[in-house]
Amino acid sequence: MMNLLLLADVVPPTHPWDFSVAAVMIVCNVLAFLLGRLTIAQPDVGPLAPVFLGMGLPALLAVTSFGHVIGAGVILGLTNIGVL
Repeated sequence: MMNLLLLADVVPPTHPWDFSVAAVMIVCNVLAFLLGRLTIAQPDVGPLAPVFLGMGLPALLAVTSFGHVIGAGVILGLTNIGVL
């Protein structure tokens, strides 16, 4: 059985939250939003989003969740190669 304490040293260092990290996350969410607007077959199904964005709340939550997943990966990748 693997000792879980050995995994504590494997976690890569993360970049502290600052304007560059926020800018990367915003850009990733905007790109995910544009990709979602182009690819979601029925974006206006369900209750409408509070702000008129042309898509329903379920599609908006899906797109922003996808943007955060992409953003987290991009931030970790850029931190790992030393750009951030």
